[in-house]
Amino acid sequence: MVEKGADSSLNSPLLHISEGGLISSNGVIRTNDKNHTRQQVARELKRQLWLAGPLTLVGLLQYSLQMISVMFIGHLGELPLSGASMATSFATVTGFSLLMGMASALDTFCGQSYGAKQYHMLGIHMQRAMVVLLLVSVPLAVIWANTGEILKLLGQDHEIAAEAGKYAIWMIPTLFAYAAVFLHITICCIFIYKVGLGIRGAAIASSISYSFNVLITMLYVKFSSSCSESWTGFSVKAFQNIPTYLRLAIPSACMVCLEMWSFELTVLLSGLLPNPKLETSVLSISLNTGAVIWNFSLGMSGVGSTRVSNELGAGHPSAAKLAGCVVMTMVTIQGMLVGTFFILIRNVWGYAFSNEQEVVEYLAKMLPIVAVSEFFSGLQNVLSGIARGCGWQKIGAFVNLGSYYIVGVPFAILLAFGFHFGGKGLWFGIMSALIVQTSSLGIIAIRTNWDQEAKKATERVYDTVIPSNVVS
Repeated sequence: MVEKGADSSLNSPLLHISEGGLISSNGVIRTNDKNHTRQQVARELKRQLWLAGPLTLVGLLQYSLQMISVMFIGHLGELPLSGASMATSFATVTGFSLLMGMASALDTFCGQSYGAKQYHMLGIHMQRAMVVLLLVSVPLAVIWANTGEILKLLGQDHEIAAEAGKYAIWMIPTLFAYAAVFLHITICCIFIYKVGLGIRGAAIASSISYSFNVLITMLYVKFSSSCSESWTGFSVKAFQNIPTYLRLAIPSACMVCLEMWSFELTVLLSGLLPNPKLETSVLSISLNTGAVIWNFSLGMSGVGSTRVSNELGAGHPSAAKLAGCVVMTMVTIQGMLVGTFFILIRNVWGYAFSNEQEVVEYLAKMLPIVAVSEFFSGLQNVLSGIARGCGWQKIGAFVNLGSYYIVGVPFAILLAFGFHFGGKGLWFGIMSALIVQTSSLGIIAIRTNWDQEAKKATERVYDTVIPSNVVS
């Protein structure tokens, strides 16, 4: 019993303090909240670090295929670099962003199904996504085959458009194979220099490397013991519930495309500036550099999406909220470290892409702007991952629409063409969009009712579930 005159904070119904915490009259133990919270954070941090390493490495290796190709092409001259840069931007706008966006619906479906222990559904969801994406790739291939003419109609320099057309046509196989970095370096050397195909050789090398990656991934899924419960073989069930998948895939695509298109639009706009070869080259290198930084946060975005969706699917709203807080802290620290590194190497980084002194010097001025903007991009990247984990793709699409096309792009055009800031003005406009996007998604996350999100996750999982005993 609590003695008379003891601390008033220990009044009834608490009886005494045990080693494990406070024990009430009904026998319920109340552990020390601070110690318990620290233990939860430590466990969550360990889980996220375990996930973050492989996800970040995969993202960097996969993206480096494209960057390595641009590096090799850059040493062929300013025109090939401009053409390949324009083609890559066009391909991202019309193809890669759309496919990536539609595939990101799997973040929600697979993550929440795994949390709910419906492991057999992971293979079904993956097959369903493959069917949809392969069908979408057919009309995209037709568009890529006409890249040169389309760019000319958009007012781009005819020489750059012609080079871009050559590159895009030979990139078409990557649509159907959408990665093997050291192999890719060797393939680039062979096709660009030994065979003498120049810009077309880089595109062919990318197609081969992406296809090789698809083959390796398929073999892993087929034979790895870690996939034994989630991969139960090809099934006709993949052709069922496609409308359910599309209801999330379409807003997912809008969410991703609206963001990525705005970045690639800066490259297209740079082609309309004075000295388009220089502006396009520097903007493209800046985008490639920004994408390297972005891929660090992309790994963290995958961590946020995975952990939040798993916990919501398992019916643990508090754990999902904690996962979101931990991953945001990690990406903040990561963004400051990576951004500082690229600012320190700004005067030499350009030599990896070009021998042209004016390109190197211009890029050195751009990199601090890129580093700051990518810090905000990292924050929004993780917030977008949390949004995918919760299934907020529709909300994310509206946020991205407002951030980039009501704020970012108009501001970029005003600074670049109205105030004659050139490429730096275009990038400042994108930075403003990133700040608005990050703030908006942050407010939404803070105001979220996580209990309600857990209920929605349960409904989503069992609306699409297929009993494992009927999977063919």
